Amino acid sequence: MIQITPQMRILVAIEAVDGRKGIDSLARLCQEKLEADPFSGSLFVFRSRRGTAIRILVYDGQGFWLAQKRLSKGRFRWWPEGRSAHEVARNLAAHQLQVLLAAGDPTATRAAPVWRPVGMVG
Repeated sequence: MIQITPQMRILVAIEAVDGRKGIDSLARLCQEKLEADPFSGSLFVFRSRRGTAIRILVYDGQGFWLAQKRLSKGRFRWWPEGRSAHEVARNLAAHQLQVLLAAGDPTATRAAPVWRPVGMVG
C-alpha cells in the first residue's frame, strides 16, 4: 500500500506518458525529464495520453511501488499545464493529490478545507 503523507514531495509530470511504461521506464523519465531522483521517496504522478488513467511511482526504501487508477467512464479533467516551455512537472500537496485521484480539480477553491476541527460527540 502506498501511504500518502503531508510531508511527501509530490511531482506531477505535465506531459502525458505511454501507459505501457513500467517501473524502470518511469524511473528513467523521473531522472531524465523531471530531473528528480526516483529513489528519493518522492511520489511521481503520470497521466496516460487519453487522460483516462493515472500512474503513481514511489520508492519506499526497499523497492518501487507502481499504482494505477483507470476511470471506467470519462477522463481526468484537470491536469497541470506548463507555465513555460521548460516546465516539466508541478508540485502538489497531499490533499490535492487525493482530490485528483477522485477525478476532481485539486486547484478548485470551493473544495473542502484542508483541516477542520471535529466536533465533540456526546
